Amino acid sequence: MTTAPPQAPVAGGAPPARPSVPRRVIAFLRNTWRGLTSMRTALVLLFLLALAALPGALLPQRSLNQQLVDQYFTDYPTLAPILDKGGFFDVFATPWFAAIYLLLMISLIGCLVPRNLDFVRAMRSDPVATPRNLARLPHHAAGVVDEDADAVLARVRALLGGNRFRAWQRADREEPGGVRTVSAEKGRLREAGNLVFHLSLVGLLVGLAMGKLFGYEGQVIVLSGGGQFCNSSILGYDSFRAGLRVDGTQLEPFCVRVDDFSAEYLPNGQPDSFRAQLGYQTAADVEAGDTTRWSSYELQVNHPLRLDGARVYLLGHGYAPRFTVTWPDGQQRTGQIQWRPVDMATMLSEGATKFERPGVTDPTQRQNSQIAVTGLFAPTSSGGQIITSVYPDLHDPQVAVDVLRGDLGLDDGRGQSIFSVDQAQVDSGALTRVARANLLPGESVTLDDGTQVRFDDVLPWVSLQVSHDPGQETVLVFAILLLAGLGTSLAVKRRRFWVRLVPAGDGRTEVRLGGLARTDQAGYGEEFDRLRAAILGEEHTPPEPTDPIHQSPSSGTPGTGDPTGPTDRGDT
Repeated sequence: MTTAPPQAPVAGGAPPARPSVPRRVIAFLRNTWRGLTSMRTALVLLFLLALAALPGALLPQRSLNQQLVDQYFTDYPTLAPILDKGGFFDVFATPWFAAIYLLLMISLIGCLVPRNLDFVRAMRSDPVATPRNLARLPHHAAGVVDEDADAVLARVRALLGGNRFRAWQRADREEPGGVRTVSAEKGRLREAGNLVFHLSLVGLLVGLAMGKLFGYEGQVIVLSGGGQFCNSSILGYDSFRAGLRVDGTQLEPFCVRVDDFSAEYLPNGQPDSFRAQLGYQTAADVEAGDTTRWSSYELQVNHPLRLDGARVYLLGHGYAPRFTVTWPDGQQRTGQIQWRPVDMATMLSEGATKFERPGVTDPTQRQNSQIAVTGLFAPTSSGGQIITSVYPDLHDPQVAVDVLRGDLGLDDGRGQSIFSVDQAQVDSGALTRVARANLLPGESVTLDDGTQVRFDDVLPWVSLQVSHDPGQETVLVFAILLLAGLGTSLAVKRRRFWVRLVPAGDGRTEVRLGGLARTDQAGYGEEFDRLRAAILGEEHTPPEPTDPIHQSPSSGTPGTGDPTGPTDRGDT
């Protein structure tokens, strides 16, 4: 029984059946993957990544300076909320920036994996066969030497090896007349450098991703003169930014103590240097329970303390006035907390030091007897009724304070700034001003009920930043490899050289040469001429640079009236 061959569909017949849904889905995914892993897509994503990073460089970022972001909202009240909705004040943490980042990483990996496999196969393969017609190449020459083919072949291989060519004799190719060929190539490391460059770029992305996932960064203010900070949990920080895989429960428990701080300024008030004398305990010291062993370190700007995989930076400094409140019954409370600089040139600072009267058990009486000392602090006061600071160092400290009494709103469950009081309490009358004065160290002001507020002294505080980035070493290694790969790809020149030896009889050999540069770089013409002269036994004279403007008409240059221009070296 025979089966009839399938008939072609006739015109006007039923259309071909559509592929099934799984086939269409597979085809869509395959085409999407091919488009994503193309070099064109990788370049477009790289351009988009650079374009997306521009707002992070042009606009203030919350992760770097919240005060500048607040100032931007004040200066541009209409534009700032629109930009904030798009995440332009925290660009590098937005989903759209992460999407570009991940797509670029996938595209680069998809591009580089096939290229790596092709490069490995190319490194293991032999140079291409010698073309039959070498005269068609950009560099070619021919000549006859008084040696047999074997002698010329040995000399050619030795010469090419001395010039770092990888030579290979085509012995398996059948050619009539005893023709011998040599195919040589050098500069394959250029492609290796190119691949190392792109793989290093992927490594940089991996290192940055490790930092985003497992790194953290926190800021804390510590008073000098013995103030301490321990990296035991996120509760010890004033602000903390954790990585995506960091919950703050497994921090290395090292401790830092600020023994002293000194700042040096130029006569015009410009800062010259900042130094903080630290004592520190490693995580091993803390776990051992040794509270007496402290190592010393001088912390300076851009000279961090490296400790248990973290880096401690010195970010800034300020001043913390100390006040003592003495109530009529003789009880005292001393408070010292950092005040915030409002003028970085003169370190004029503002703040609020808050007190609760001791020994009061009634909740209403306790709230109504709270005291806040607010105002301005000048490290070098201008004097007079309205003071300001004229120099950032502690030469003549003075405070201009308002003493407020009443309910500070500390028990209403809402957080409030440590640098100011709740203005709503002042507006409602729950908090009233009971005194105003300018005080030097040791001076005091007495309230209407006999309570005395004394300005005792001032201490500097330092702002420390603790950064932990497990991908830092990875980024450094791949950055070095990236530069090395880029330098190799730019410096190495890939070139090919072919030799065809044709027996001419009587022990003579016709030598045909050809060369091809795989990159558009100057210099191969001179190298080819040197190899040609060495193989054909000619004298090689390097070309002399000439000035085409002052060249004489008799120099043999075409177009100057002399019909005998220089002959092509390939016609030798």
